[in-house]
Amino acid sequence: MVAGATGCSPSKPAAAWGRKRLFGAVLLLLGACGGNVETPPPAAAESPSAPPPADERPVIVAFGDSLTAGHGVPAGAGYPDFLQRELDERGLEYRVVNEGVSGETTAQGLIRSGIVLARKPRWVIVCYGANDGLRGLSTEKMEANLHTIVGRFLEANVNVLLAGMRLPPNYGSEYVGMFEAVFPQLAAELGVPFIPFLLEGVAGRPELNQADGIHPNVQGNRMVAAHVANFFEKAVAGEAARR
Repeated sequence: MVAGATGCSPSKPAAAWGRKRLFGAVLLLLGACGGNVETPPPAAAESPSAPPPADERPVIVAFGDSLTAGHGVPAGAGYPDFLQRELDERGLEYRVVNEGVSGETTAQGLIRSGIVLARKPRWVIVCYGANDGLRGLSTEKMEANLHTIVGRFLEANVNVLLAGMRLPPNYGSEYVGMFEAVFPQLAAELGVPFIPFLLEGVAGRPELNQADGIHPNVQGNRMVAAHVANFFEKAVAGEAARR
């Protein structure tokens, strides 16, 4: 038995106490030096993406019935949609807004004219009357409604491009004559540019119309848009000349 060796070995509690003192000293040393250690800045929060810039181009409102609304074709394939593309390609910086509602007559268009003015348009393309004619309504009342609609826009310093309509001959020559005469007479009276027939080159061609024979299909609307763009381009040139 080696008593001296056993007596000189530190006890387990004493060894544990020594380790605690050493650990405490290290913590004190780290604490003393902590003021000199740079703390990395917090990561910058990602800024939200900026909203797209507002479209400040002057507004053209296409105002009318189902021929304007794009009845029976997919969204984005109405004539106003193709008109936007036509104007972009021609370098005419306008934004086209579709305010067409299927089934409307001139009386309903008159009611909605205030909605159009709220959009603060530079131009309005007025294309009403087809449903008045197809229902055999009074041409005098139709003319009065159109006169008021166009007059409201002109009073608000909004330019108007008026589109004319035609009827099939089975409505009778007298009624068809009175109906079709309304549009050029109104354009001349109010001094606004005029498209004699919105569906020129499209009406009566089965390959350009839907099964009902009334509403243009996608290709037909594309052609209507090009037709309207031709008249609109001339109207804009005329407006610039008057300034």
